[in-house]
Amino acid sequence: MEKKASSKNGAHVLVFPYPAQGHMLPLLDLTHQLSRRNLSITILITPGNLPILAPLLSANPSIQTLILPFPNSPLIPQGVENVKDLGDGGNIPMINALSKLEGPIIQWFGSQSNPPVAILSDFFLGWTYYLSCKLQIPRITFYCSGAIFAAVSDHLWGGSDAVKRGLEVKFQDLPGSPCLAWEELPTLFRRYKELQVTNSNFQFVKNSMIANTLSWGLVFNSLVALEGEFLDYLREKMGHPRVYTVGPLHLWGKPNNLGASPITSDGVLSWLDEFEDGSVLYVCFGSQKLLKKSQMEALASGLERSGVKFVWAVKQATAQQVADGFGSIPAGFEDRVAGRGFVIKGWAPQSAILSHPAVGGFLSHCGWNSVLEAVASGVMILCWPMEADQYLDNKLLVYYKKAAIQVCKGTDTVPDPDELALKITESMRGDVVEKIRAKELSDKAVEAVKFGGSSSKDLDGLVQELAKLGVHNA
Repeated sequence: MEKKASSKNGAHVLVFPYPAQGHMLPLLDLTHQLSRRNLSITILITPGNLPILAPLLSANPSIQTLILPFPNSPLIPQGVENVKDLGDGGNIPMINALSKLEGPIIQWFGSQSNPPVAILSDFFLGWTYYLSCKLQIPRITFYCSGAIFAAVSDHLWGGSDAVKRGLEVKFQDLPGSPCLAWEELPTLFRRYKELQVTNSNFQFVKNSMIANTLSWGLVFNSLVALEGEFLDYLREKMGHPRVYTVGPLHLWGKPNNLGASPITSDGVLSWLDEFEDGSVLYVCFGSQKLLKKSQMEALASGLERSGVKFVWAVKQATAQQVADGFGSIPAGFEDRVAGRGFVIKGWAPQSAILSHPAVGGFLSHCGWNSVLEAVASGVMILCWPMEADQYLDNKLLVYYKKAAIQVCKGTDTVPDPDELALKITESMRGDVVEKIRAKELSDKAVEAVKFGGSSSKDLDGLVQELAKLGVHNA
């Protein structure tokens, strides 16, 4: 347990990130902005995740840390403290393990001369709502996913008994009455329905997820122009206006390259300089997702046959993953596409690539952080949703905003290379209407974080409400 002296006089907020990169980095971006606005911040972290905070703490010396030992769990190997080391299915044991920190948090809270006036925690840590009730302070839910996901999630968990396993679900109360096939529902919920009888941890997870919209307020890394109707739905559902959009958070500016990797881009940006505006397709499926061997071969073949210029960022499979059927770049592929294809093996500077004028399309799994980076850059997404919230993000972009094109779907789907090539070629034409709409969304995203923009106003409003709590508790 560690504390640093704070020179700030503003309201004290305890920030509790969920230890997965896609969850942590946007919340740390928000924490940076809150600290800059004179709030006193303590971040709760376990030792194994502390290095991720280094850039933030360096840029904001007044931020305090509460370092608590990672709780022992029979389902998590010794020394593992981040979901990236657990693979698929790691969220349930992680959520349950972290709940064991409730006692140490209460103990720490009681020892503070200036205890926090609120808890700001990730939506996977819904149990902190019940903790906040014990501490008699508000809990604010941070969503690294969109408002469409929060609305669907609240509907599913709140009415879970009525949802029949394997059947599609129609959300008649939600804007546009979306209908989702069983496999398109959020992964965590499907696992709950499939394993609830045999896994007692799931009841805790269910209660934890339901608690998110019981909280004092919700904060989204999103923007009104993208999700206004779903934000209005959530305000009406919760019966108060404390639903804030503060995104795209990466546009506010990061503290000392928070979340950046020391690995270089191997000249990809200078390579892109050689091509005309909007002519290059960027292909990436996030930091966690691996494709099966057959999928890699079909995608490589589709890219090759399309004739389109592209950058492909590929997560490297380990020897064990290759043995398990996951794929890598097919032999000879790079030679055959030399000059029009650039392959990055490992980490890629995604935001910088998407911001490059030569990039006009993004073949993506539709993870929310990738969606926001594409929206902010004005790059049209070619959607291949696979799991989690990705089907919803796809639905939002393709059907609600008509600013993206679906080219494939499914975590195990192997696309037909000729069909994929045709979709890529047609999508990358300059006159595609979805490209125009993507550019329009980009203008609105940039406006949102400017002074007087919707996200700027909401961030100020959140800070003001937190400051009032500080005055009330003084």
